[in-house]
Amino acid sequence: MKTAIILGATGLTGTELVKQLLNDDYYKKVVLFSRKSTNINHCKLTEYITDFDQLHKIKHLIIGDIVFCCLGTTIKAAGSKTAFREVDFKYISDFAEFAKQNGLNQFYLQSSVGADSKSKNFYLKTKGETENAIRKLDFESFTIFRPSMLLGNRIEFRFGETLGKLVMQFFSFLFVGRLKLYKAIDAKQVAKAMIYESKLNKVGNFVFENDKLLDY
Repeated sequence: MKTAIILGATGLTGTELVKQLLNDDYYKKVVLFSRKSTNINHCKLTEYITDFDQLHKIKHLIIGDIVFCCLGTTIKAAGSKTAFREVDFKYISDFAEFAKQNGLNQFYLQSSVGADSKSKNFYLKTKGETENAIRKLDFESFTIFRPSMLLGNRIEFRFGETLGKLVMQFFSFLFVGRLKLYKAIDAKQVAKAMIYESKLNKVGNFVFENDKLLDY
């Protein structure tokens, strides 16, 4: 039985990961590092309210078997490109480095469709750079999940995103073949895929694009 660590437990996919992991007998303990509490009480759950700017002060608490990372924001929510990069690159890569130092060997990262360190789009470029930074840490098992627009009940209301979801759902029948890569996906499916893959104990680096995630 394993101990799972989750970053970004209050986001769409993170919330689903918590629910599914707490109901999964394969995992004996679920440890959350979050900026705010999930307000969940469960015998398997340990939660650390985390100041990611001071992560080095609690690096000794990053103990377990597997890291599931769903931490992320948007440029609009962060307020600037600099603030966005701090969350989506620095916080994640710092945590991954401490996890590696503490002997964790499995890291599962939720990234984004189109992530590419060479992209001209700042958001996608940052996502790609984060992937590369963690890859260089040489985890025994590192898996990247690149979903398209996530469906689910987000606590934080985002008008543009909500409108986009409605449009994507209405025209979902058009997303076949190569367009399946961009079809909206329920966060529950992404969480399910991450957990399923974590149990296979595969060695190496792997990438799951959105079209594959839709099959879970």
